[in-house]
Amino acid sequence: MTIDATQRASETVAPARERRAGSDFSRLSKQIKDAGLMRRRPLYYGVRMALVTAAYAVGWLAFVTVGDSWWTLLTAVFLAVVFGQVALVAHDVGHRQVFRRSRSSALIGWLAANMGIGMGYGWWQDKHSRHHANPNHEELDPDVAPDILVWSQAQAHKATGLPRTLGRVQAYLFFPLLTLEGFNLHVAGMRALADRTLKQRRVEGTLLVAHFVLYLGALFLVVSPWKAVVFLVVHQCLFGVYLGAIFAPNHKGMPTLTGGDRPDFLRRQVLTSRNVRGNWFKDVVLGGLNYQIEHHLFPSMPSPNLRKAQLLVHRYCEELGVAYLQTSLIASYGQALRSLHQAGSPLRNRSQPL
Repeated sequence: MTIDATQRASETVAPARERRAGSDFSRLSKQIKDAGLMRRRPLYYGVRMALVTAAYAVGWLAFVTVGDSWWTLLTAVFLAVVFGQVALVAHDVGHRQVFRRSRSSALIGWLAANMGIGMGYGWWQDKHSRHHANPNHEELDPDVAPDILVWSQAQAHKATGLPRTLGRVQAYLFFPLLTLEGFNLHVAGMRALADRTLKQRRVEGTLLVAHFVLYLGALFLVVSPWKAVVFLVVHQCLFGVYLGAIFAPNHKGMPTLTGGDRPDFLRRQVLTSRNVRGNWFKDVVLGGLNYQIEHHLFPSMPSPNLRKAQLLVHRYCEELGVAYLQTSLIASYGQALRSLHQAGSPLRNRSQPL
């Protein structure tokens, strides 16, 4: 599915005077700023970061207290959720939602990502910035590169190796593969240290190594080797599934861009993103990323302001005739899986040489 048809449908509704280059987003941005929604929320983030830090400490204290017992796997489940929440804090910090100064953002980002959960902050920030600049663009967005899965039929036709093998049944494998995402983040962060363009490589490398030494040291000192291995697998697999469950509804199954497709900024962000309807609980669990459209339009907006921004953005898109998709969490997973199944259809066609 490409963005062309969706874009043409929306643009036939929007008056010509509303489609002047750059003007649509500028008017929306003025509404958002006038509503005060770009102001930082220091009290909110202070409380949130304190609660996440406390949960992190409680999780590891419980692990030590329970000791060499299979009950310790309950702390693995708890810490998988906590690690996901730490990742969400690092995400907001990386988007400059919390601090004005880049140095402060980097410091907290390193502590949360590298030291806290073993994820390379600099590597992730570079990758995520490229995603935000060109969401769902098959050549420019690293999140839809055909590394393991294929995200469109065009990619399926060109697929070789693992993507070609897995592509046939990738919709069924998507959630099982998420169990490897936590391990993938660790490996990618360490591999990025070999890149000389990575800023502050020494700092990032030191903190990453410190995390792994402390993490593995705690496991093998507190519980028996067999329990330590099982704890590690349960914890890291659930961490990966939680992260994937947060990010999968945002763009998977939405229109893709290829080649020189370059809609204006507002349409590029809105038409490739999906919102998830919810409540305060989903806002906490998903870290505000359930308002993915608003987040992509205003990445530096503090996450607690996204709910209010959603009302303004949705109404504005209706005025312009720009398609704005909002659905339930379960429906978003269904759309993503159906899209994956459709993308892999050329690989299931036995009439094509493999």
